[in-house]
Amino acid sequence: MVRLNVLLLLTVMLCSLGVVTSQHKARQLFQALEVQQERTRQLEVEFGQLQLELSTWGTAPRIEKIAVEKLGMRTPDAETLLPSLPTGGASR
Repeated sequence: MVRLNVLLLLTVMLCSLGVVTSQHKARQLFQALEVQQERTRQLEVEFGQLQLELSTWGTAPRIEKIAVEKLGMRTPDAETLLPSLPTGGASR
């Protein structure tokens, strides 16, 4: 009877150690998951900011400003413009 009690006691101790170990591992994994979710949120915010910045860089007024200031381009005078007519590529 004493052997059975000792065997059962050892079994209970091993099971309890297994439960404690698995709970500890689950808590560690949950903490790592929360860290990664926060990182995901940060990256989504940064991505949105970069998309906004990209759309700002490509606006027509900014492109015109660069063309005038850095490239020295200007709008041609009205009298120097030659109107062009479409060529008859398609038959009617």
